[in-house]
Amino acid sequence: MATKDAPVNNPMVDPVTGEYRVIAPGHSFKSVTEEVSRIVLTSHTPLGWWFGFMVAGTVVGILTICVTWLFLKGVGIWAVTIPVAWGFAIVEFVWWIGIGHAGTLISAILLLFKQGWRNSINRFAEAMTIFAVICAAMFPVLHLGRPWLGYWLFPYPNTMNYWPQFRSPLMWDVFAVSTYGTISVVFWYIGMIPDLGTLRDRSQTKVGQFFYGLLAVGWRGSVRHWVRYETSSLLLAGLATPLVLSVHSVISLDFSVALMPGWHTTIFPPYFVAGAIYSGFAMVLTLAIPIRKFYHLEDLITIRHIDNCNKVMLATGLIVAYGYSTEVFMAWYSASHWEYFMMWNRMFGPMGWSYWTLITCNIALPQLLWSRKLRKNVGFTFLMALIINTGMYFERFVIVVTSLTRDYLPSSWGTYRATKWDYGTFFGTLGLFTFLFFLFIRFLPMIPMSELRMMLPQARVREKAEPIPEAGD
Repeated sequence: MATKDAPVNNPMVDPVTGEYRVIAPGHSFKSVTEEVSRIVLTSHTPLGWWFGFMVAGTVVGILTICVTWLFLKGVGIWAVTIPVAWGFAIVEFVWWIGIGHAGTLISAILLLFKQGWRNSINRFAEAMTIFAVICAAMFPVLHLGRPWLGYWLFPYPNTMNYWPQFRSPLMWDVFAVSTYGTISVVFWYIGMIPDLGTLRDRSQTKVGQFFYGLLAVGWRGSVRHWVRYETSSLLLAGLATPLVLSVHSVISLDFSVALMPGWHTTIFPPYFVAGAIYSGFAMVLTLAIPIRKFYHLEDLITIRHIDNCNKVMLATGLIVAYGYSTEVFMAWYSASHWEYFMMWNRMFGPMGWSYWTLITCNIALPQLLWSRKLRKNVGFTFLMALIINTGMYFERFVIVVTSLTRDYLPSSWGTYRATKWDYGTFFGTLGLFTFLFFLFIRFLPMIPMSELRMMLPQARVREKAEPIPEAGD
């Protein structure tokens, strides 16, 4: 039976369940292929794409200037000093890593649980993961002060028998992020191989046929190819699933293994993971909503996807709220005046505005998502996604900066005022992320055609009539 906000005469509503469909009715194998491939194989690039690409490229130029000046002058151009030795660089590192988690969750975990609604958004969520990891990995290297010596962080054989300090959580970051990035790239690329073969066959230019043919690595769509494709996808999903929990848990240990008030807490690993998924799904919606509007993909990225993403954000937001409340409770219950003062300083100290900003953005306003009508409102969802991403940034800012400004010794207390180079580097990474994403949606299939075709009624009828043979038949 249809719900109140989903009228019976709406073709996007399933008359049996009353829920919005994952894909609009009336599609065929050919129509799905043409709708997705036309975006990539068109000979006329939309002016809107050129405008966005040029704006993003301009911001990347700002990033280039900031990084070049950093190499010439050193990290002193940033606001990092004593006592705030960690500033924007580490805040943005944690924020970008968190954004990348939604791609792994949508691609791997939902694949293992056979959730069909992931199929329209998993491809650009995976791309978002890779681009976010690129932006995140930049900051620890820049923060070294001598980035040309960054390779010292890896255990490579050398004549001095010099090895990294494996007891340092910063070393754990190197292995966690590099592993996460490697699995994400491999998973993303393997998932595109069938679609690259489709683009190779449909391309009308020699360059397109060569380029997509090279990337398709000889894909012919045979039974043996499909069996190996599905097997490798499941194996990689199984490998990537633990990374959702491990990567941000390891990053949270940068803080929790320290003795700094506000950092030394065991709640960090689980609520860092929940916060990462929270901000990651917010970024998925931030990207998906303009894409479906600009390319007229409302029949493939439907209200069902938006509603489900909002439900995930609501659930993870409640976990994050539980983490905040646990911090406040333990600061009081521990009877430690250091912890008590840390929490009081976060709330009512010189930077208390940042704490109440994150509470408003991450806890108060997202409670509106309990409303089914608002969850299915595209404009409201886009605004809420921006608010949540802003709130999650302030969460990392409060954890890193506010805790460092007030430590054990009042004589070493200080403040933190970001410089123009801090802001320029941050906005530059936003431009880099957008720049890479514009290239992706123009030259690669952002929606998996092969997986969408499997969801059509024709595919299910054919599968029942003609079972897929095993490899070797």
